[in-house]
Amino acid sequence: MSINIYGSPALPKTHTLTSTGKLEKSGIDLGPGLFFADGKRKVDYVLCYKFKKRRISRGRLSIASNGSIPIPIPGLWEMDPDSGEPGGGATSGDAEESKLSEEEKALMREEFETGLLDAGLQIERDKEVFIRLHIPWAILSREAELQKIKVAVKKVAFSHFYTLFIIAKTFICGGMVVPQVLHEEWANYGVMHKYQPVDLIRKYFGEQIGLYFAWLGVYTQLLIPPSVLGIIVFLYGIFTVDTNVPSQETCDDNLNITMCPLCDGVCDYWRLSTVCSLAKASYLFDNGTTVLFAIFMSLWAACFLEHWKRRQMCLKHTWDLTSLEDEEVPYLRPEYEEALQEKKAKMKAKWKKKVLYLIVMTCGGAQLSVCVCFQVFVTFSAVFGVAVYRICMLSVWSMNPDPEAKASVRMTVTTTGIILNMLVVLVLEEVYGAIAVWLTELELPKTQEEFEERLIFKSFFLKSMNAFAPIFYVAFFKGRFSGRPGDYVYVFSDYRMEECAPPGCLIELCIQLSMIMLGKQLIQNNVFEVLIPKMYRTIQEQKGKDRGGEEEMDEAEEKRSKQQFHKDFALEPFEGVSPEYMEMIIQYGFVSLFVASFPLAPAFALLNNVIEIRLDAAKFVTEIRRPDAVRCKDIGIWYNILCGISKFSVITNAFVISFTSEFVPRMVYQYIYSGNGTMSGYTEHSLSYFNVTNFPPGTAPNTTVSMCR
Repeated sequence: MSINIYGSPALPKTHTLTSTGKLEKSGIDLGPGLFFADGKRKVDYVLCYKFKKRRISRGRLSIASNGSIPIPIPGLWEMDPDSGEPGGGATSGDAEESKLSEEEKALMREEFETGLLDAGLQIERDKEVFIRLHIPWAILSREAELQKIKVAVKKVAFSHFYTLFIIAKTFICGGMVVPQVLHEEWANYGVMHKYQPVDLIRKYFGEQIGLYFAWLGVYTQLLIPPSVLGIIVFLYGIFTVDTNVPSQETCDDNLNITMCPLCDGVCDYWRLSTVCSLAKASYLFDNGTTVLFAIFMSLWAACFLEHWKRRQMCLKHTWDLTSLEDEEVPYLRPEYEEALQEKKAKMKAKWKKKVLYLIVMTCGGAQLSVCVCFQVFVTFSAVFGVAVYRICMLSVWSMNPDPEAKASVRMTVTTTGIILNMLVVLVLEEVYGAIAVWLTELELPKTQEEFEERLIFKSFFLKSMNAFAPIFYVAFFKGRFSGRPGDYVYVFSDYRMEECAPPGCLIELCIQLSMIMLGKQLIQNNVFEVLIPKMYRTIQEQKGKDRGGEEEMDEAEEKRSKQQFHKDFALEPFEGVSPEYMEMIIQYGFVSLFVASFPLAPAFALLNNVIEIRLDAAKFVTEIRRPDAVRCKDIGIWYNILCGISKFSVITNAFVISFTSEFVPRMVYQYIYSGNGTMSGYTEHSLSYFNVTNFPPGTAPNTTVSMCR
């Protein structure tokens, strides 16, 4: 449903949007930007198509309310004298993607516009090839056959010769234009301390985007308690690290604990005191308060979900969404209807063709399963590849004669491996997003809602598996299959499986989680959400200037102000709210699933989200084309995903405390094996002795040592 009201008078001279989307006071009338040339008839939507070469007279078709001004369009689709193709042809890149010829697309456009003229819609022309209209996309796709554009009901084919977008509107709120209010009171880093104007966001962008920012606000607000408590847990570790007995014993050189070599042949025996700083750092995140914090986070996740349910019900009542289910009719997707027509035609063919079609459909389902299994295999192969890299680099760098380099070889290998893991995660995430779309289209869901749910589920499954697989490996698998001195497990017959450091794998898990979580968010925020939209807008504006320089404009056209849809077309197209949800849901997984290993995760998430809200706000107001308003009653399948993550987080945190953390072994020693009920002697108790004469020939260093630990 359009949010525009026809018949309203032209607005007086007031604020207008600049090419960057920012609002500024000016004396220019809003008519040229949002209205027809007369400044009275409003424009809701814009259809745009591209020319390969623009040498003939072309018209911009601007459609407003119903009328009866038939304007003939003879000669509009003349052939380009140089290319031999219609003037309305797409670019060469589009021609490669489309199965339609340039002549067919030109004829379809001409037939479509003739149908619009027959329907009594008003048309206006100028040099640019834009079609402005007042037809929502849902109705346009459903009624396309009535408008004689049967092939264009498929959105993919339709996008090859038309681009649909809605131009920025002028709503008045308290004497100010709504985009100006949003820019000053929401899309501004100077107002981070203020609440979001959710009702105004919903009024301008629609319920779907309004619910997203409302959910993001609730999530960010409820991150404050766990952030404060996580910082307290970290500070407790800092203040008590000097009194921690296991850390003191690890750093004590007088104990003279000699450890077995980390690799065969080239690695030497080493002192346990060399990992003193690692032991102290591990205690900062692995102390007695960590267990209490993990229990608190499990309760917090349940409270967060319940609080959002209440907030969502309030918004549904305020925005009149309670009866939305009864009002909506689930329309079939145009792609699904087209497939049904093709199937019906095939069913009328011979029996052999029918059997062949059924075989193809069956193979499609098998292809889907094979693709998903292959992507799971690729993810775990990447994790295994990084593990092999660490194993090989440990052996290579251990041959360095520099003693200082040998002392830091473990930390160097761990850090470089984590950075490599992060890069692999970022690359595979983009690949999996494209594959999820292809697999969902292969399934051919009936309705758009079903299509989006399946796409979201596949994307989340693949991207979460990609993001969490390296962390799961460190938390639950690393060091479990390395063997023991004299009976190690080897990879490729020459390299030993990697082991955890004497303080345990928790500190490495903490570093892995923090670097992937923070690095992923920083790169996504700065590159994908800031730099790419700005680069896209700059390129589009430059293309527009180049095209404008090549054209010969008449005097009347030169005097006319630049239209608003010219400015909006240079912005980046809206890709939906699913990527925004996906980013935050993955972050929620980092915060809840492994919070026992990194209590500062909620604090970093809070800091990121405070910036993320204003970053997304600025992007929606100034960097992307204004999206079409979509009514929805809730956040959909994302709530079910949040529930699943919250329940699974209880299991993962329990496993981290039980198998990865040193909390349980310390408690067992203190209350069962300790003679005086303290942690004194825990380090000596946890390390066994190994006679170096039992090493296989050629694997032990040439050093006079009788026992190692």
